[in-house]
Amino acid sequence: MADDDILHTSQHPLLHSNGAHANNKKKKNINFVSLAKSVLKFTMWIVFLAWVALFLVVPTDFGSELYFDWIGATSESPFGDTGSMLLLYSAPIIIIAFLAVPYLLISVEDRLQLQEKKTPRFRLWTFPVLVDGPLGVVSAAELIGIILFIVFVVWDGYFYTVVVLRTIPDDIPKEQCCFILINLGHRIGTIGLCCLAFLFLPVARGSVLLRLIDIPFEQAIRYHMWLGHLTMLLFTLHGLLFVIAWTIEGTLLKEMLQWVDLGISHFPGVISLVAGLLMWMTSLYPVRKKKFELFYYTHQLYVIFIVFLALHVGSFIFCISAGGIFLFILDRFLRFCQSRKTVDIISIKCLPCETVELMLSKPANLRYNALSFIFLQVRELSWLQWHPFSVSSSPLDGKYHLSVLIKVTGEWTEKLRGNILNSSRVDLHLRPQTKITASVEGPYGHELPYHLMYENLVLVAGGVGISPFLAILSDILHRIREGKPCLPRNILIVWAVKRSNELPLLSTSDMELICPFFSDKLNLEIHIFITRESQPPLEEGQVHEATNSSPSVSNSCSMSVLVGTGNNMWPGLYVISSTLGFVILLYLLDIFYINPYDISPWWYTGLLFVICMLASVFIFGGIVVGLWHLWERRNAAKEACKDDRIMVEKMQHNEIVAHEDSCQQKLASSINTYYGSRPDFKDIFGNISEKWGCVDVGVIVCGPPSLQTSVAKEIKSQNIRRQCNHPIFHFNSHSFEL
Repeated sequence: MADDDILHTSQHPLLHSNGAHANNKKKKNINFVSLAKSVLKFTMWIVFLAWVALFLVVPTDFGSELYFDWIGATSESPFGDTGSMLLLYSAPIIIIAFLAVPYLLISVEDRLQLQEKKTPRFRLWTFPVLVDGPLGVVSAAELIGIILFIVFVVWDGYFYTVVVLRTIPDDIPKEQCCFILINLGHRIGTIGLCCLAFLFLPVARGSVLLRLIDIPFEQAIRYHMWLGHLTMLLFTLHGLLFVIAWTIEGTLLKEMLQWVDLGISHFPGVISLVAGLLMWMTSLYPVRKKKFELFYYTHQLYVIFIVFLALHVGSFIFCISAGGIFLFILDRFLRFCQSRKTVDIISIKCLPCETVELMLSKPANLRYNALSFIFLQVRELSWLQWHPFSVSSSPLDGKYHLSVLIKVTGEWTEKLRGNILNSSRVDLHLRPQTKITASVEGPYGHELPYHLMYENLVLVAGGVGISPFLAILSDILHRIREGKPCLPRNILIVWAVKRSNELPLLSTSDMELICPFFSDKLNLEIHIFITRESQPPLEEGQVHEATNSSPSVSNSCSMSVLVGTGNNMWPGLYVISSTLGFVILLYLLDIFYINPYDISPWWYTGLLFVICMLASVFIFGGIVVGLWHLWERRNAAKEACKDDRIMVEKMQHNEIVAHEDSCQQKLASSINTYYGSRPDFKDIFGNISEKWGCVDVGVIVCGPPSLQTSVAKEIKSQNIRRQCNHPIFHFNSHSFEL
């Protein structure tokens, strides 16, 4: 007994020592990661600010001197003048992309360390400032960005105008006028190229830059639209000034058809501008709303726009905007590789409210957040059309499937529903085979699940906009049940629908089955507003059967992991290898072709520059994509019981459908239904202010622009008139609007 006591007492110091050593080691690792993140973030900020300062300083006299000194000092390198411009204008944004790779990799561990903030505070990204203007709902941070960009354009325009006025010759008025117009046209074209340097960054859907700043594509697309209008306005003014000058000189046709070896060729510029104008005109809201296919197909002219712009200005000037274009090409090639793969549809269900639910097969290592969306193509309907849909399932619902809800509202969705209904009418003695071949891009969305970072949530949906909120509820319930990090405890859902036949959407996810007795752990209220019915229909309470179809899963083809949120290692290797390949190809081109053969035509060097960009992505990036694909197949091969697991998840999905009645009974006490009325957000947010007190309240809106505007207007009003004991509302939009 004494020996046991001695052994017992002797073990405790050892265990305590080991535990302390492990804790110290863990703290050191945390400190090292924190230090590395700080260094990377500081470096990226310095590079970005220096890049932005470059565009502001170069037009000034001081900046012009530095610019010419730089060109003179670096033009003797093997890359020549093109390398000087590339290093000056395009290298900074690519360097930031390089640094973003390790930053995202080391940020994975602490990205879900959620801590409740004791004191509520305003945030620039979630404070709506402009709510009624043509730009839609604009946050304080976005307004600051818009103002800074306008200041940049005015600043550059002012200094370039001063330069032009200083060099006016003392000649006859006609020549003097043409000289002013031509020089001013050159300067405005340069400003347009500076805007073009930013234009393609927001539309690189899976870009590491968007992941770095955690701006999802459905929000970044707005920045692309704003920049697109500004860029095309500048390029149009640029071309118009030249047309006026050539008309005055009487050489309009001759100058427009000019194609020279040394200097800027006008005819490629005319082609590029025409392509840009077609894209611009068809992207205006009235055209885009009524003729979406015309907008979509015309927008593919961006290839003509970029290539002929390079032929127009040559490689030297094209380097001003080459960095953003290169990152876009990287993303576009990766999306092309992902979209070539067909995806199995595990199950299809046509709900009575003219909504289709698709369950798609995905690999276990594909990570996404509840507020994600995918682009879906159905080849039986169209080989060119891709449509975005919010994910309606939580990543915790199952490792091997992902669900989307598709509302039948247009020609494409009507064809999809008709295809499903026709295929389900096969003779009952035969196994129904739904003839749908799906391809998927994504998932895209926030890198961080920001819906988990608020203890208090208000979810405002219009119609099928309830879809992402079903994923949010499922995600929160799974996390509460499994004890994973999750802050939300008070959730209010405000759902506006036109008719009561849309209510079955709410029962597509059985909350009680996911987390039994969830009402003890989560305060959930649901307010449903049925706007076009003054009273409950006579058939209320009757169960409307959904049309189900179970396609065969023969090829076991799941979604590709090439694009999406969460995976940062392979995209990082892809970006790095493609960029290094681009530098290598430029070096080899200069050493073995351009310099020995004295290749001087500007348009030709511009064409070679674009070819090097494409070749580096296809060859060097393609090698990484090939290895990535092999790695994906190897992981899929390890999942020996994958088919069985899919069938288990499918059975679980069917169990959810079977428990609809149970779900409805459990939710009945928390659901309030109002017929013939619309949500009164002033009353709703006023009640929240009195009930929840001084806290942060995250408001997420998914619905039409009018709904977003109404919610943003009331949030702005509540925050401005806020008293010290009232909450701060944070506006977040999840609606995808092209």
